[in-house]
Amino acid sequence: MAYKEIIYTVEDMVATITLNRPERMNALTAVTYQEAEQALKEADADNDVRAVIFTGAGRGFCSGDDVRKQPGAPTAEQLAQRKIPAKGRPTPLAAALLGFDKPLIAAVNGAAVGWGMDLALMCDIRIASDRARFGEVYVLRGLIADIAGWLLLPQIVGLSRAYELLLTGDIIDAQEAERIGLVSKVVPHDELMPAVKELATKIANLPPVAIRMTKEAVRKGLDYNLGVLGEYHSHALGVLFATEDFREGSTSVLERRQPVFKGR
Repeated sequence: MAYKEIIYTVEDMVATITLNRPERMNALTAVTYQEAEQALKEADADNDVRAVIFTGAGRGFCSGDDVRKQPGAPTAEQLAQRKIPAKGRPTPLAAALLGFDKPLIAAVNGAAVGWGMDLALMCDIRIASDRARFGEVYVLRGLIADIAGWLLLPQIVGLSRAYELLLTGDIIDAQEAERIGLVSKVVPHDELMPAVKELATKIANLPPVAIRMTKEAVRKGLDYNLGVLGEYHSHALGVLFATEDFREGSTSVLERRQPVFKGR
């Protein structure tokens, strides 16, 4: 399949999905979401693919949703509305990531904020460049994180640290991310892709059935109900998108100013 906003390659039993909007720090559009989901389906259907790497082109991993204003572009509200999941289900790309049977490795080459951080969290392993940055910035826009932020982040870094990141929207650097266990390790920027490909190839050469069953065993150990989580996420977004604070948060980003929230 030909893709417009991602690059999909396969080498040595490892597929690499590269978000390819470097001019926008790989900010996500409706097309990017759809193509990333389709690429995961392509990797899943290919028996010669045994592991998948997610990364970004240029300086950023993923800067979240693209809410810029341009002629004919959707508003921030319209972009957000596209992501509201069906009742009882997570968003489509989140569902594809959380339900993916093969190992997923995030090669975090730069900023991973908003849905970009969620994307990294939904990968099984995260390795970061020393230039990487991480932030669950949703609260600064009057929103709630996607499922990864409040399901996986507490399990990865602990409840107190997860609350701090979710409730402040603070951005942390790669070294802090490694210190709190958000990433497995930090490597020099130029060594990121070689290090990630080495790990992915190592895993890809191990028994694939055992790898898949190991991943499924971990999921069962976590014992979460995606239907219940998806239903709450849908409900929360429905409430938050209707608030003045959401509109203020989105407008302040576009106008490059500090938001003033009023609690309504």
